[in-house]
Amino acid sequence: MAFLSDLFAFLYQAGDAFAFLVLAACGLAIVFGMMGVINLAHGEFILCGAYVCATTARMGLPLPLAVLSGALVAGLVGMILERLVIRHLYHRPLDTIVATWGISMIATQGTLIVLGSTLPGTGTPLGSFSMGGYSFSLYRLVLIGMALATLLGLYLLFTRTRFGVLARATIQVPHMAQALGINTGFVYSLTFGLGAALAGLAGGLYAPTMTLVPTMGSAFLVEAFVTVVVGGADIFLGTAPAAAILGVIKAALTSWYGQLAGQIGLLLTAIVMIRVMPRGLSGWLLRERS
Repeated sequence: MAFLSDLFAFLYQAGDAFAFLVLAACGLAIVFGMMGVINLAHGEFILCGAYVCATTARMGLPLPLAVLSGALVAGLVGMILERLVIRHLYHRPLDTIVATWGISMIATQGTLIVLGSTLPGTGTPLGSFSMGGYSFSLYRLVLIGMALATLLGLYLLFTRTRFGVLARATIQVPHMAQALGINTGFVYSLTFGLGAALAGLAGGLYAPTMTLVPTMGSAFLVEAFVTVVVGGADIFLGTAPAAAILGVIKAALTSWYGQLAGQIGLLLTAIVMIRVMPRGLSGWLLRERS
């Protein structure tokens, strides 16, 4: 019985880490992996979703609707920024780094000045259950389910809908898509907004589980970049397997040596993967398939 409870505790932690990495990285995988925009403001879209979710939940909106409102607001903000700033910097990666870093600093400091150093949270819903000598949060299981549902939803969106076909065509061969009459500017704007909305969704989902401070986006940003770099450009061949591998590594090291060891393990894994597979897991899989 003790072995089973220990095994369940490890799988629970690995699943929790997997959900965190998937939800944090999906938006970045679209913006960075597919569109080639190095978005250092990704954490601030997560911050936007978390703050909107917490504010609307405290105003009386049910938590699922509050999470959705956070995602929608972050998506709209992302589309506005794409129109005003990012659109002028496509295919200029160094310029996007500087621009999005500036946006990140403005958003963080602006939030600190306007809303203060912290925002009251909503508390983790659904309670907990016990197994063996361990206690587990039910809400973490919801987060794992949401991570899997997000992957399934993105797969259906990009492979079974007209928007998915137009987005892939516009990003892969933009001049050909434009010649065929596709409004490529609008498709770019929608795709960037989708990445921002996914970041806002992650912020809204994790808002009840953490202290809301203006710098909370940085905690997501590093692990999101590690996951996307290890996974490569393809969300389904790269991000999901990378999150599973990194989730197991993080859970194992965190269980045995603490949270700092888990973070160091992720960074070392990313360094090794860049050295062995420069294009990530998805690049290696596609090369082997061809």
